[in-house]
Amino acid sequence: MSGVDGGAIDGSWYLDLLSFARETPWLHGFFQIFTNAGLVLYVLAVAAAWWRARGDAGRTAAVLWVPIAVVLAYGVSNLVKIVVEEPRPCIRYPAVPTVSSCDFATDYSFPSNHVTIAVAAAVALLPADRRLGVTGLAVAAVIGFSRVYLGAHYVHDVLAGAVLGALVALCGLLVRAPLTALVTRSRVFSPDFHLHQGE
Repeated sequence: MSGVDGGAIDGSWYLDLLSFARETPWLHGFFQIFTNAGLVLYVLAVAAAWWRARGDAGRTAAVLWVPIAVVLAYGVSNLVKIVVEEPRPCIRYPAVPTVSSCDFATDYSFPSNHVTIAVAAAVALLPADRRLGVTGLAVAAVIGFSRVYLGAHYVHDVLAGAVLGALVALCGLLVRAPLTALVTRSRVFSPDFHLHQGE
């Protein structure tokens, strides 16, 4: 086994959560579905934020940043995986049963892509629609828990993914002005576009 030994960091927490998972079989189906389906909620949230932001160049620019932040965060997360090469905990503890099947050996564990994407989307949504952003953070927390519950990640993988996603999303503050200017110059997104359409 090569790469960082995640079990030496917080393997006991991982094992404790797997023990809890074995004692709560009625939750297996929910977490197996929500761990991926939860990400779809961000697509719906972005669509809702886009609709609510119409006519407001600043908020529209913030919404435009969300998918950009998600793509960038996902890319950086994968680069970190390649550098760190932390094996999945299910490989580190092969004798311990997990709710989900173990991913292949080269699909490294650190950080959690799911959580990185979820937190990047949620934090990027905050300037556009605070309510949707806060809801997105709550969804990200459930997704993060599910990743450990299912046996796919250590706790530190989830925490690192959250930090990485948040940092990438906050870079939106650096591009907010040019994005807003771009939106303002574009007739499609200009505040009076709908008025022109009705003339």
